[in-house]
Amino acid sequence: MIRKLQESDIDQVADIWLDTNLKAHDFIPAQYWKDHFESVKKMLLQSEVYVYENETTHNIDGFLGLSANYIAGIFVRSNAQSRGIGKLLLDFAKAKKGHLTLSVYQKNARAVKFYQRESFQIQHKNIDENTGEKEYTMIWKQ
Repeated sequence: MIRKLQESDIDQVADIWLDTNLKAHDFIPAQYWKDHFESVKKMLLQSEVYVYENETTHNIDGFLGLSANYIAGIFVRSNAQSRGIGKLLLDFAKAKKGHLTLSVYQKNARAVKFYQRESFQIQHKNIDENTGEKEYTMIWKQ
C-alpha cells in the first residue's frame, strides 16, 4: 500500500534512507550520510513523501520523495529490494505527474539501469557540488 508519510513513520523512513545510501553509494564516505541524517529526518517531515507499507507486517519497506516534478529519491529497504517496490513507487509518481526529473550518481549503475528501463533519458552530466561525484540528470515524459 502506498500512502503519504506520517510523523510516526519517520524513524523507519530515516533508517531506510541511511542504510540505502550507505550501501548504494559506497564510493562516498559513510560519514557524509551520517552527518546529514538528522537534517534529512527533519526535511522528510516537511516534504512530499510517499511510503510503501507492507500490508502483512505493517513495516515501511520503501519510500519516494517528490519536490514538484523532481524525484528527490526512491529508497527501498535492503531486504525488500528486487520485489517491485521501487517500480510501484515510481509508477505512483508517474500517475501523479506528466513529467519527472531526477539526479542519480553515475557510479550507481543499478539505479541508472533501473531508471533507463523505466523510460528515463539522460539529459545532462553534472558534478554534485557536495560530493564531487559525477551524476546524471534524467527525465521522463508521459
